[in-house]
Amino acid sequence: MRGANLIGGHWIEPAGSASLHVRDAATGQVIAHVPAMASDGAKAAVDAAAAALPKWADTSLSDRANLLRRCAQRLRTQRDRLADIITAEAGKPLAESLGEVDYSADYFDSAGDEALRLTTEALPPRRQGRAQSAVPEPIGVVAAVTPWNFPLAMLARKTAPALAAGCTQIAKPAEETPLSALALAEILVEEGLPRGVVNVITGEPGPIVNAWLQDGRVRKLSFTGSTEVGRLLMHGAAAQVVRLSLELGGHAPFLVFADADMAAAVDAAILGKFRVAGQTCICPNRFIVHASVAEDFTARMTRAAAALPVGMGRTPGVRVGPLISDHAVARVHAQVKDAIDRGGRVLTGGSTVKVPHCVDRFFAPTVIAGATPSMRCFHEETFGPVAPIATAEDDDAMIRLANATPFGLAGYAFSADPDRVAWTAKRLQCGIVGCNTTAVSDAYAPFGGRGWSGFGREGGRWGIDEYISWKYICEARSDGLASR
Repeated sequence: MRGANLIGGHWIEPAGSASLHVRDAATGQVIAHVPAMASDGAKAAVDAAAAALPKWADTSLSDRANLLRRCAQRLRTQRDRLADIITAEAGKPLAESLGEVDYSADYFDSAGDEALRLTTEALPPRRQGRAQSAVPEPIGVVAAVTPWNFPLAMLARKTAPALAAGCTQIAKPAEETPLSALALAEILVEEGLPRGVVNVITGEPGPIVNAWLQDGRVRKLSFTGSTEVGRLLMHGAAAQVVRLSLELGGHAPFLVFADADMAAAVDAAILGKFRVAGQTCICPNRFIVHASVAEDFTARMTRAAAALPVGMGRTPGVRVGPLISDHAVARVHAQVKDAIDRGGRVLTGGSTVKVPHCVDRFFAPTVIAGATPSMRCFHEETFGPVAPIATAEDDDAMIRLANATPFGLAGYAFSADPDRVAWTAKRLQCGIVGCNTTAVSDAYAPFGGRGWSGFGREGGRWGIDEYISWKYICEARSDGLASR
């Protein structure tokens, strides 16, 4: 597992005390060291990206597209190796890591397809003797700051569209999971990406990101992480008017209507809630069930959650791995205790599970009945394997409860009635709606939220548009022609 940083095409190895430990998420053992870069390293990355920008921006669309597609193929060729890295540093089950590699490859294929559409658009003539056009240009040097829970995919969906648009990139992965990002950087170099077009550095985020936001050459920053950090980035970006894409916290409602297919709803709930041990921004966080079917759904959900195997991600059949840190465990414990104190009933789980030779961060899949809006789990993102179930007497009450949050990333609705599904999808105040499914992520679709969940979109043509600056050209034609 390579721990070197990439700046200007050169690999910089970790050195002595100026390095960070990378630990296996399940065992806590050190598996690699990476450099602990600070503001000097951040500036060097910008220098390299700025120097590479003119030539990369002039690279033909077909050359960009071909490189992106080669990278997608390489990701698939190295699927097993990359998945093993993800499982080691993030702790997720190997099956989920394999899926993440596939998802990452899709982003490069999608960006390769979309790169070819970035051509000058002739605008309809509005006046005699005028020619008008809109020209897509790369916004410039762009920064990416990625989270630990999808360490390969979150960088892939920022890097691929940036390269397709003709931008150069500086990236900082999460301190817990830098190895996946460095592995992606290695693939990009091996596939012929010119020096300095992508630069990946590791270290504490504050000095690095502050240096980037204060450097006028950085024209955009894309961040996936907490709402609290997103607010800080908005303040920091103001001085240099840096464009932002922010994919922040989520608090997804999961609505089960009276006519829902209970078996299908529970299967989808288990898949969505306990993926990455509940540590995803689009996990269902609040289960809102029609009172007439609440007993049936709750019983099924409890049995299914209790049956999920918990353990190390490399162990065959494991469905739930560790939480990422002791702080994460403490947060989940606090939410469960608060729910109990406010009248909730833990039907299964509620505490950590001992896994031999591992850290004490494996939290049992937990189902809580009798959840109410007064509980922390109903107004704070849990980021853990806890499913609080509340009931409502009618459809309107379910929608009101679902929308009673400033977050707006994802929401889910389960009903056998297409009209009710359409009605619900229209009324849920979020950027992503899953109707009778929780499998909503697609590299070719727009991903993003509203409100406290941020702004900007990733995926498909919407993702590339975030890295484009449109130049309008209006030309007076002496020959009297209105267009070319």
